[in-house]
Amino acid sequence: MQSAKTLQGIALVIAAVACFAVLDTTAKWVSATVPVMVAVWFRYLFQALVVTVVMLPARGRRLFHTQHPRFQLLRGTLLLTVSMLSFWSVSLMPVGEFTAIVMLAPLAVTLLAALFLGEKVSALRWLLVGGGFAGALLIVRPGGELSGWVTLLPLLMVGVYAAFQILTSRLARTEDPMTMHFYTGWVGALAMSCTLPWVWTPLTHPATVLQLCLVGLMGTVGHFLLILAYGRAPASTLSPYLYTQIGFAMLAGWLVFDHIPGALEWTGIGLIGVCGALAGWLSAHELRKAQG
Repeated sequence: MQSAKTLQGIALVIAAVACFAVLDTTAKWVSATVPVMVAVWFRYLFQALVVTVVMLPARGRRLFHTQHPRFQLLRGTLLLTVSMLSFWSVSLMPVGEFTAIVMLAPLAVTLLAALFLGEKVSALRWLLVGGGFAGALLIVRPGGELSGWVTLLPLLMVGVYAAFQILTSRLARTEDPMTMHFYTGWVGALAMSCTLPWVWTPLTHPATVLQLCLVGLMGTVGHFLLILAYGRAPASTLSPYLYTQIGFAMLAGWLVFDHIPGALEWTGIGLIGVCGALAGWLSAHELRKAQG
């Protein structure tokens, strides 16, 4: 039973990061015509309304029940911070390169999971996560196209996102996933609504509204899948699979923006792919051993 849940968690986290790659690509596209703060507001309002309309009739007052209201507020604030840094970053750099920097987060997650959640991390898994980290560094190498203050935005996001994932992993053990999703959406929507008088721009083109809806949909679905994933498997097991987002982002960048990575970038992607495949083998081996 435990092995099946772990495999479900792996599949869910891969599906989640695919949604995030679509979200980032669409956010970069729509940021050319819509202020970043408006796009972030729309993304959270979409999530808050959808979760409320779908789940409130079915759950009633149970949707509001939480054992940790302060942690729910903190989780919503962390994700809102991640979203703002993400939208600003992706508006200024290619989606693939942005994602590569963000993929430093799994290394931080593994470290935090070992320190604060008491999860056991094997030496081989540390090596695989480190290999993925080295691949990310090849993509974001010194002397490359990215430099200056622009790189500080996703680097700051890495720290905030790692804290968010650790908190998500902890809350997922006791909290209802839809309750977490509900509070996350409304914390972001209400906070960003306070900024609208200063940033609002009329949405006059139907295509822009559709793009914003896609941003909201991918954010809503992706983070719900992430909550479900962390409720089924430890953060240290799932973290190597977060690297697959780089592949999705590179593909989306090529299809939408005709951006093709250079030789060193492809080397980094290949290293990340090998480490991810080996991590999958290690997880399967651990599952067989546990069943044995």
